Amino acid sequence: MADMRPLREELQATLDARRDLGPEYEQALVDSFIERLDTTIAARVRAEVDSYGPPPGRKQKSRGSEMIPIALGSLGLGIPLTAIAGSTAGELGLILAWISIIVVNLVAAMTVNRRR
Repeated sequence: MADMRPLREELQATLDARRDLGPEYEQALVDSFIERLDTTIAARVRAEVDSYGPPPGRKQKSRGSEMIPIALGSLGLGIPLTAIAGSTAGELGLILAWISIIVVNLVAAMTVNRRR
């Protein structure tokens, strides 16, 4: 089992503080100790769960999987934008529409790569 000394020391410090401060501080001291205990337990559980790796059947996302919806959305929006921009603004409208789509995809790709 993990080393219990830090928890024992914290409990002893809480008991000593209760003795020194008196019963009027008891609730605050207990609440503080419980909060530290809860944090310690949560960290141990997290470490134990992480040691087993991802659950079976849960696949890790590939690097490009977050970009698929953005790419498909860009293509889906690109078709009507091409028609609208081409018919109303001509060649300049087409260029601006596709440059905007490219910029949105580049920014999304940089954001996804930065998170990894």
